[in-house]
Amino acid sequence: MKDIRIGIDTGGTFTDFVIFAGGRVLTLKLPSTPADPSRAILQGLGEFLEKGGAPTVIHGTTVATNALLERKGARIALITTRGFEDVLAIGRQTRRHLYSLRGERRAPIVEPGMSFGLDERMTAGGESVRSPRRAEIRAVLDRIAARGAEAVAVSLINAYADPRHEDLVAEEIRKRGGLASISSRLLPEYREYERTSTTAVNAYLMPILHRYLSSLEQNIGRAELRIMQSNEGYISAAKAKAEPIRTALSGPAGGAVASLHIARAAGFPNVVSFDMGGTSTDVSLIEGRLRRTSENAIGDFPVRVPIIDIHSVGAGGGSIASVDSAGSLRVGPRSAGAEPGPACYGRGELPTVTDANLILGRIDPDFFLGGKMKILPERSFAAVGRIAVAIGKSVLATAQGIVDVANINMEKAIRVISIERGFDPREFALFSFGGAGGMHAADMASHLQMKAVLVPANAGVLSAFGLLLADSVKDYSRSVLRTLDRVRAAELDRLFREFERRGLRDMKEDGFGPEAVVFEKSLDMRYLGQSYEINLPYRGRPIETLRSEFNRRHRKLYSYIHPDAPVEIVNVRLKVRGLTPKFKLRKIAPPRSADPGRAVLKRQPLHYRGRAFRAEVYDRAGLVPGVRLRGPALVADFGSTTFLPPGFSLRVDPYLNLILREDGRR
Repeated sequence: MKDIRIGIDTGGTFTDFVIFAGGRVLTLKLPSTPADPSRAILQGLGEFLEKGGAPTVIHGTTVATNALLERKGARIALITTRGFEDVLAIGRQTRRHLYSLRGERRAPIVEPGMSFGLDERMTAGGESVRSPRRAEIRAVLDRIAARGAEAVAVSLINAYADPRHEDLVAEEIRKRGGLASISSRLLPEYREYERTSTTAVNAYLMPILHRYLSSLEQNIGRAELRIMQSNEGYISAAKAKAEPIRTALSGPAGGAVASLHIARAAGFPNVVSFDMGGTSTDVSLIEGRLRRTSENAIGDFPVRVPIIDIHSVGAGGGSIASVDSAGSLRVGPRSAGAEPGPACYGRGELPTVTDANLILGRIDPDFFLGGKMKILPERSFAAVGRIAVAIGKSVLATAQGIVDVANINMEKAIRVISIERGFDPREFALFSFGGAGGMHAADMASHLQMKAVLVPANAGVLSAFGLLLADSVKDYSRSVLRTLDRVRAAELDRLFREFERRGLRDMKEDGFGPEAVVFEKSLDMRYLGQSYEINLPYRGRPIETLRSEFNRRHRKLYSYIHPDAPVEIVNVRLKVRGLTPKFKLRKIAPPRSADPGRAVLKRQPLHYRGRAFRAEVYDRAGLVPGVRLRGPALVADFGSTTFLPPGFSLRVDPYLNLILREDGRR
């Protein structure tokens, strides 16, 4: 049991399991239990827990994200420097709707009256002008306790330059046994609003994640629990309790990690990962490597922690179709989720994208979840039929319209991470996974003129698969704010060595020796006076070369440079990676005969763009390397279905990926 590793991705509709044991990969998919996500997890782990084993469990969770988006976090207090108590309410004074004549309602997560100022001052250069008095700190903590705060966020001005004052406050909170989020430990970087927001959001989530993970640890016995972060690596459950903000996009991060490994092996280094689940769609651009960013927002809150650059939209198989006040068809962002789910699940009556796909013949009702879950097409026809009456269309035309609107919403997400960032989608393939992705991928790739579509084996549980390919990862950073003429390479090397010592110490606690640890150095740089930075790898080269490297990157992103403007190093960053043993993707030699006829399950009606077809439905498990198909056809798997439209062809590669191409496109 010690050699068993289990990846678990909890989604809004299904909870996915990938088990690696004895050299074999097994999969499981169960309906999620939104009221208590651990119930589905414990159900899936039941067999292993009953045997008293101690598998390693790597968990991608949406608990933090959902608590933040639904505003169901804890009651928290903020301690900051006197005079800055309103920093979260003021924000950056930006407006979502620039030309609206109506004021925007702001609702900070720190309630009115829960921000407290201390008489202290630290300069931006790290000089202590006035240290907070312990008596004042204790008096503030007494007031916070009296008002029922479950956690405290501490963000003193300029604490990134020197943490001494915050350390005093943290020590007093620790003496009382309280939960504290300390900005200089979580995010030692300048920008007081973003640093304070990140620290407050972290505090807001701490009691929620602490309760959830403590309960989960108690119920999984001797299993070793690890939690996936948003930055492509996992951390211990203890670290996740202290810094839950790092888990905000942990499920989608697992999918991006799997996309990188599988696409690279298949010979497609440049792909856009497209993860369409039941509730949302997550996309990420991979150009030979995962792209990361620190400029993030979850809901209304800026969060400056390193994450994979993932863009999410509220479009999934469970997205609800409706008619707005103007009589137009809308799809999402509301979702039917796992409960009640799409109408065809038999518990709800709302029409969803899944119901539309079922009506169009893109789902085999007899092979849903490998035939283990019964779905009811007549309920889909009834639900979509009500929409059809409202817009004066046939049921089939309405179903096609629902799919088209969902596709447009998802295509917008791909344009955000490609065209809007200087990348041409025609130079990329679409890497499609998630339970619903394969039914939409070909159409979307065609509209965006992408090279091909890759649908990997186990596409329906790929995010959980990616959790087993992840390393242990920790990020360290510090603001420098120096122009290149005022920085010496020796100074940067000293900062990186300090980070490396911390990284080795932290990795040792997680069971990694120095031989299993690698370091990735980078710098955030900008032209002096700019508001935002570009992250560049740092390879220990002379300072003089940094300017030319920065100019090249700036021209790539923005199509211009300022050759004579001073260049500033804003932040120094180190990513520390503890390398975990990984199972190798198995390459299968094609047999002498690759007859797809043996994998045909049935023929069923299929409707596409107003035309009716009879399409073969293939059992994906029966398709071997070398098989070639032409559309229209369906390829059904345990957790997903791939739709091959007319005008597309498909081949199975040695890794059992489905490679779809539009006729005439190479």
